[in-house]
Amino acid sequence: MSSSTFQPPRKAILSPAQLEWFQSSETHKTVISYIETLNEVTVGAKLSDKCEESPAVQAILRILNKVERVSEDTPPVENSASRFGNPAFRTFYDKVNELSPSLHSEIPSLPQEAIPEISVYFTEAWGNRSRIDYGSGMELNFLCWLICLEKLGVLQESDHKTLVIRVFWRYIQVMRTLQSTYWLEPAGSHGVWGLDDYHFLPFLFGSAQLRGHKYIRPKAIHDPEIVEEYAKEYIYFACIKFINSVKTASLRWHSPMLDDISAVKTWDKVNSGMLKMYRAEVLNKLPVMQHFLFGSLLPYDGPPPPQGVDEAVDAHAGHAHPHVHPGMLPNASVNSAVGGDLGGAGQRDVGWGDCCGIPVPSAFAAAQAEKNKQPGLRLAGPNIRPVPFD
Repeated sequence: MSSSTFQPPRKAILSPAQLEWFQSSETHKTVISYIETLNEVTVGAKLSDKCEESPAVQAILRILNKVERVSEDTPPVENSASRFGNPAFRTFYDKVNELSPSLHSEIPSLPQEAIPEISVYFTEAWGNRSRIDYGSGMELNFLCWLICLEKLGVLQESDHKTLVIRVFWRYIQVMRTLQSTYWLEPAGSHGVWGLDDYHFLPFLFGSAQLRGHKYIRPKAIHDPEIVEEYAKEYIYFACIKFINSVKTASLRWHSPMLDDISAVKTWDKVNSGMLKMYRAEVLNKLPVMQHFLFGSLLPYDGPPPPQGVDEAVDAHAGHAHPHVHPGMLPNASVNSAVGGDLGGAGQRDVGWGDCCGIPVPSAFAAAQAEKNKQPGLRLAGPNIRPVPFD
């Protein structure tokens, strides 16, 4: 591709009609196909498995380490009066944005002229600068960054397993540091379809790891000893351990989706259900996809937005908050995704509502309020303490 071919990614999905077009687009197929490919190569894998790290993968891991160091060099500012995002995140974001060209120049075989385009996905993968929040849309940006690197020939098919159990898992670890350091607010997932406050893909890939496991069943997430033992090898259990370290109430109360899913008989069913849920609750939801970025590598050639629709919508667009709006219908996507195995439990009154402009405080902010009551656990970053769910 020539330098004139690359273009800065931009938002394009601003209406239901555009979202409907996206569902049958080549870009949608590319994203789904990539997720399914990574999902399949992860089946049966453990985090401790030996795997070949190509020069490109090694460079990416170094970049992720450098991003974490930027965070360590950018401590949160005194903001004890607020339970919302710490303003120091914006300084961190600006530093990463400034460093992005030089970080990308370390990746072997990456065309220099492509860096401005793919850097946008990379920078946006760490959270939203203005809202100081993070959700499935930002997680999707990281996946799109990997897709672009593969389209450019930097990553190869032989890297796929390593991308999940090394690269993607390292990304999640860095994100836990950012979430706990800057108290990033949940962007649209908390209390809605949310598997945890921030992430979806770790649960999808994590359930793939466990497909066909001889002994562990989905209900094992309720056994603290099993969670502790298997968190070292399986992403799903590592995520459950993380949630339990931050919130002390039962999963039934603060993570109802995960509680429901634990009733499914097999990991195969959980994994296939996760794929269906991702299609329905992330890639087919306007509050998420209105932030999706299209460029030359992930193109958009669908219908233009309706007249009068502006990209510069409310700063809280995309938030779907945990309270129920009048007229909101129950969302049965979890139950349908796993073939009805959940029974009535999958019919919880959770669903996507219109943005109401009310930010959701970080669980880490609630944790800080409890710091004088009980000692804390330090996981990926500072200020992580178990707290009652509120």
